Amino acid sequence: MINPLRPNLPPGVLYLREYGPVTFEIVHGDITDEVTDAIVNAANEHLQHGGGVAAAIVEKGGDIIQIESNRLAPVPVGEAVVTGPGQLPVRFIIHTVGPQWRGGGFGEEEQLAEAVLSALKRATELGLESLSLPAVSCGIFSYPPAHAAGVIIRTIRIFCKEQETSLRHIRCTILERDTAELFGRVLQHEV
Repeated sequence: MINPLRPNLPPGVLYLREYGPVTFEIVHGDITDEVTDAIVNAANEHLQHGGGVAAAIVEKGGDIIQIESNRLAPVPVGEAVVTGPGQLPVRFIIHTVGPQWRGGGFGEEEQLAEAVLSALKRATELGLESLSLPAVSCGIFSYPPAHAAGVIIRTIRIFCKEQETSLRHIRCTILERDTAELFGRVLQHEV
């Protein structure tokens, strides 16, 4: 799916939106290939990187990421911590703990927004200019992507418009094409 408003987007970029000084992109790709200043890992509270995005990050970046994570655990849902990148081509990994989906009546939306916001705040505290994040909680935590897309995009939009930040480029990098396109459609309809 091509963004009809910007047909000449870079490879992998499905949609692009400007939020003040920040360019926000929906990207179909592998977050472990990103070369932004940092990537966000969708982590569990114990920072045990055994599945999903977390496992892919450790597999490609090396065991040092798990070793550093062990020193920081546990991390409450909605919070984020930072480790080095191991062998990945970024400066940092920001591990944010999103909620497990339990039907929607247990504060999942607020927890997901807090997890994304915490990652954005850590990036700003580090003075980073670019950040890539996945569809937090949509994998093994079973958060419905259609619902998560709205929460994640809205949180990024509000943060970029209301907070002072060093960030100038945020990419939501999603491996599954269908999910990336779904996020793009949600972005198209964001106010």
